[in-house]
Amino acid sequence: MSESETSETHPAHFSAVLLPHRSLGRKGFLVLMIVVSVLSFFTGMAFYMLGAWPVMGFFALDVLLIYLAFRLNYRAARLYETVELKEDELRVTRVFPSGQAQSWSFNPYWVQLELEESETTSNKLSVRSHGRALLFGHFLTDAEKRSFADALGAALHDLRGVRI
Repeated sequence: MSESETSETHPAHFSAVLLPHRSLGRKGFLVLMIVVSVLSFFTGMAFYMLGAWPVMGFFALDVLLIYLAFRLNYRAARLYETVELKEDELRVTRVFPSGQAQSWSFNPYWVQLELEESETTSNKLSVRSHGRALLFGHFLTDAEKRSFADALGAALHDLRGVRI
């Protein structure tokens, strides 16, 4: 049976895409870089006029490092995970910033969803089955992990025919 036939015979009971949160969009990044560049330029010019011309290079280096840090952050934001629950499988797929994908498949009738809450560190969300465990959604906030665990847990219970 082909994958497309499998998808048609077993529709998804639950499907979600988990994305890391980034509070500064592209327009905000542009505004930030303009403000930092202008402030650095005028402050650097003040030092240049006082005869401390090497300081101008350090301000330029600061602008460059801020730019590179944000670009690396945006590259890391391309990571995402998909969770799809079908009648015969729970599939978690992690797509890395490079575009490479890695998938894990679990039997939904045997899988255990666990949310390990901690007061000192970030909560951990995982699925376990037959001695295998997969941590996922590490980039979500604790509240988002709780909410997602509730939603996926309810979908698993509905699929299994267990009514709460």
